[in-house]
Amino acid sequence: MLEKLREIFGFTSFKACQEEIIRNIIAKRHAFVVMPTGSGKSLCYQMPAKILMGTTIIISPLISLMKDQVDAALENGMKAAFLNSSLDYKHITNLYRRIRNNELELLYIAPERFAMQNFIELLKGVRISLFAIDEAHCISEWGHDFRPDYLSLSKIVELFPDTPIAAFTATATLKVQTDIIKKLKLRSPYIVRASFDRKNLFYRVEKKENYKLQILNHIKEHSNESGIIYCTTRNTVEGLTCFLNNNGIKVLPYHAGLSKEERSNNQDAFNKDNVLIIIATIAFGMGIDKSNIRFVIHADLPKNIESYYQETGRAGRDGEPADCILLFSRADIIKLRYHINKLQDDSKRKVDSYKLTQMVKYASHNVCRRKTLLEYFNQKHTDTSCSNCDVCTNNADKIDITEDAAKIISTVQKTGQRFGIKYLIDVVAGAATKRIRELNHDKIKIYGVGKDKPKRYWSFLMDELIAQQVLYQDGTEYPIVRITSNGIQVLNGTHSLSACMNREVEPKTKLKKTQISSSYDEKLFQKLRILRKHLADEQRVPPYIIFSDKSLHEMSSSYPIQISAMKEINGVGEIKLKRYGNLFINEIKSYLQEQKALAVSEIPMRNTN
Repeated sequence: MLEKLREIFGFTSFKACQEEIIRNIIAKRHAFVVMPTGSGKSLCYQMPAKILMGTTIIISPLISLMKDQVDAALENGMKAAFLNSSLDYKHITNLYRRIRNNELELLYIAPERFAMQNFIELLKGVRISLFAIDEAHCISEWGHDFRPDYLSLSKIVELFPDTPIAAFTATATLKVQTDIIKKLKLRSPYIVRASFDRKNLFYRVEKKENYKLQILNHIKEHSNESGIIYCTTRNTVEGLTCFLNNNGIKVLPYHAGLSKEERSNNQDAFNKDNVLIIIATIAFGMGIDKSNIRFVIHADLPKNIESYYQETGRAGRDGEPADCILLFSRADIIKLRYHINKLQDDSKRKVDSYKLTQMVKYASHNVCRRKTLLEYFNQKHTDTSCSNCDVCTNNADKIDITEDAAKIISTVQKTGQRFGIKYLIDVVAGAATKRIRELNHDKIKIYGVGKDKPKRYWSFLMDELIAQQVLYQDGTEYPIVRITSNGIQVLNGTHSLSACMNREVEPKTKLKKTQISSSYDEKLFQKLRILRKHLADEQRVPPYIIFSDKSLHEMSSSYPIQISAMKEINGVGEIKLKRYGNLFINEIKSYLQEQKALAVSEIPMRNTN
C-alpha cells in the first residue's frame, strides 16, 4: 500500500484514518466514513481500486465535478471514466464496451443510473470491486441536501451482496449517520468519524453593513488568489458581480438563472484559473474540486451549519492556509424564517427552524467558532483557544454587562414589548426621531439612558442578549423583541451577565494568517504557477490537477534540481514525475541562474584608481 501511495499519488504517508479505511474495504467490509473536505476521501476508494480486481463504481450527485475527478485520476495513471447525461450516444456506447471488457478501474456515475434496469443488468455482467457512495448525506431526509434519486441506492446491497459498499460524507450528525446506515442497509459497517477540525481554515464572522465594500476590501487582501463568494439570491450575485467588475476585480457569476452553457463556461474558467473569483448562489450546488481556493466569503447567512461547513470546506483543500468569512445581519434571519414558515411539511419546518437557530448561534455568539462547529457535529473541542478564528485572536476582554443589559431589557418592557431592534436602540440612545415623539417614548424615564455610548455598542449588546437567550425575536417579516424568563431575572437582580467584547467593538480589518506553510520563494512560486498554467491549458485541465499549490510551495522552498529530489516533493508520483519532472526542474534551474546573475550584477565595482 505504501509503495502504491508513493508511486501513484506521490505521498509518503497516509492522512489520518485513510489506511484503516482502505484495509477494511480491501477486506470487503462495508464502511461508513465521515471525513471533512480536504482530508483525502477519494484516496480511500481509489487505492482499493488499484488493489482489488474489477471496477470501482463511484456514485456522485455532482455531474460538473465528475470530469475534474476523472481528469485527476487519469493524471495519476489510473483507468477512469464518467457516465452521465452530458455524454452523447456514441460516447455512451463506447463506454459500455469498456465496462463490459473490464477496462476501467474507476467509473463515476450519477445516482439516477440505479433507476435504469438496463444499467443494472450491465453491472451484473461485470466484476465490481467496490461501490463508493459520495455525498452520502443526500440519502437522508435529516441531511441538509436530501435527494430522492439517492433512495434507489438502497437496492445495491441486495443486487450485489458480495461487493463492499463504502459511504462517504463530509457533513453528518450522529442522527444523519444512523439514518444513512439504515437506508443503505450497510451490514456491520466499519465506522469512521474523523475530526471535523480543519486547522488550516481561519473562521471569521463580521457584522454586515456595506457588504459590497466589505467584500471588495477582503478581495484586495487576497490579491492574485482564488476565492468563492456565496450569496442567497441571483439578484445579489448579479449586483455584486457588476460592482466588483466595475471596481477592477474580474469575477464571474454562477446561478440557476444562467444557461447551462454559461454556467459550465464560467465554472470551467474558474477551475482553470482564467478567472480567480466566482460568485454563486448558495441554493445552487457547485461541483468544485479545486484545491487552491484561498478564501470563501458568505455575503448572506446560510440556512444551516451543514451547508456552511461544506461551502467553507471548499477553501484550502490542499492543506494550505485559507480564510472563511461570514457577513452576518439579523435581517437575513428574517428572510430565511419567512421561507421556512411557508413549508407545508410540519416536521420539515421544525427541522429547518432548529438548524437555522444553530446557524444563528454560530454567527452571533461571541465564543470560539471552531468550538461551535465541532460541537454541532458531536465532537468536543477541549482547547481553551483555537488560535485560528476571529474570537480567539481578537483583543477581547470579558466584561460584566449586567447593568447595561438591564437598561435594554427595561426599555423593551417599558415600551410594551411591541418594537423591533432598531427602534429600541433609538430609544436607549435618545435618538430624536419623529416616531419616538409621536409615541411619547421620549417622555419615559428610560429614554436616552444609554446616550453616553455609541449605537454600535448597543447593537452589539442587543445581539449578545438575544444570543444568550435573555431576549428573543417574535414574528417573521417584522420581528419584535420580547423578554425571556432569564431577562426577568436580570431585571430582578438575580442573574448577572458577561460578554467577551473587543475593546473597540469593531471587527479587525486584517485577517490573521495561519502559520502552516513554511516560508517559500514567492518569485519562484509565481514562475512555477505560470508553467503549471501553460501545461494545464495545453491539456485542457485545471492547473491544480497538474500539481497543487502545496506541491509548488515545496518546490519553491527546497529547489529540487534533480529527479531524485523532485520525487520527494508531496504529490509528485511516478506518472507525474515522468510527464513533468524535467520541465519543472529546468524552470527551477533557470530561475536559480537568473538569481545568481542578478546577485553578481549587484556587487559594486571596486575602484582601482
